[in-house]
Amino acid sequence: MKNIPFRTTVIGSYPLPGWYEYAFSNIISFGDPDRNELIEDAVTVAIQDQVSAGLDVITDGEMSRRNFNLSFYSFIEGIEKTVNNIRQFGPPAHDQRGKYSIHGELSAPNGLGVVEDYKRLQKLAPQGPILKASIPGPYTLSGRLLPNEQYPDRYIITEALVSIVREELQRLLDAGCKEITVDEPSMSCYAYKEDPVKFVDIFNRTVEPIVGKTRLSAHLCFGNYKGRAVSPRQYSPMFPAFLEMQVDEIHVEMASREFSELEIIGEIAKKKNVTVGIIDVKSYYIEPVEEVVRRVHSCLDYAPAERLSFAPDCGLSQTARWAAKEKLQNMVALIFIMLICQITEAGELQYFH
Repeated sequence: MKNIPFRTTVIGSYPLPGWYEYAFSNIISFGDPDRNELIEDAVTVAIQDQVSAGLDVITDGEMSRRNFNLSFYSFIEGIEKTVNNIRQFGPPAHDQRGKYSIHGELSAPNGLGVVEDYKRLQKLAPQGPILKASIPGPYTLSGRLLPNEQYPDRYIITEALVSIVREELQRLLDAGCKEITVDEPSMSCYAYKEDPVKFVDIFNRTVEPIVGKTRLSAHLCFGNYKGRAVSPRQYSPMFPAFLEMQVDEIHVEMASREFSELEIIGEIAKKKNVTVGIIDVKSYYIEPVEEVVRRVHSCLDYAPAERLSFAPDCGLSQTARWAAKEKLQNMVALIFIMLICQITEAGELQYFH
């Protein structure tokens, strides 16, 4: 019996341990050595949970980031957090996230911190799993920056961020990073009303220095802040344009959408690898292994096994740690699908329902 070619992976973020979240909320009380120790301890926990689950690809859980993109604003010069322009009370949602005004030239002379995060992961991770770094793309990164006279719209802000993200990607490559995800949920969220070809051009110019030099993927979801989406959750506006993204792999959100438009993975698989989100990070329903197997089987109706990886729909930072652990364990258990499949003499996989 030959090995099943599926890979199991994650997007980037992982739940903060309770003690770490408490410490983070009181971070001003800590000195730099204390903060570094806290982050290392939290990354160690994230690594342990992922390795225990049996994932093929792991990350640092984005433990140094309070938010998957807002945390990067502390590295960008020329901006300042605004006050009193966001909703303070009521149900939690995207409109409660901070916004930043621009008061100068946008730059990040010391990088965005991703390389340092990756080096920490290298130091702490055991041998075996593939180590992945994640970074928001420039259009997503521009989302909470307010236009001004110098940068009058989001696209002009984005153009200023392209070189910043591109330089960080190059530095990641130089640090030996073998797998990188560029997180661009804003592109997937707004493709229904913006020009998807324009999005692809922005994306490709951003990643150009590292194309073909590392395993590069694009994560395309519909938002997950406080477990909420921010747009119509449809992939049809993105394709076929997004097939021209210069990546090895495209990640799509399927589980929380009840596998609507699953046929799109077949189109992606004709040109690239595809990571299918088969675990719902917005739900506390723990998918049984048998159901995960059925979901994998459905994916195989559209794409060949050698093109497929499986992951949660999105990052796990908005999911309780106990649930994230159980969900990952059951997702990885799909590898034991080998116990309910057989290899024909022709070398094809046959799956039992």
